[in-house]
Amino acid sequence: MNTLRGMCLCGAVEYRVEDAFSAAFYCHCSKCRRTTGSAFKPMASIPSGKLALSRGEDTLLVFGDPNETHDIHCRFCGSFLYSIIDNGNTHVALGSLVDAPSARPSFHMFVGSKAPWYDITDDLPQYDEFPT
Repeated sequence: MNTLRGMCLCGAVEYRVEDAFSAAFYCHCSKCRRTTGSAFKPMASIPSGKLALSRGEDTLLVFGDPNETHDIHCRFCGSFLYSIIDNGNTHVALGSLVDAPSARPSFHMFVGSKAPWYDITDDLPQYDEFPT
């Protein structure tokens, strides 16, 4: 299995994750927009336990309840790295990967609440909420 490297902007946090994502997608919900400061969050899903920190565990900023869904950022530069989802998955922020994953986003979700100033211009399927 190919392993990918990811890291924050300042380099304090580095991780490795298997290139075995079950899905890659764009989320347009308001929480993802605020987390990234962008129109959407490109991410890829993998079962939790397939991502391991290789540097900077003591510099993590955990946003949210650590026993439920929560986001992981670098405490120093603020980079959003990944989310631990309470259904047993990890959502890796694709922009935090140094190496290119084999998975490519295949749909948009929560377009029912997307930023009104952003137009989706690709032909990927769009879902108002979670994919059906």
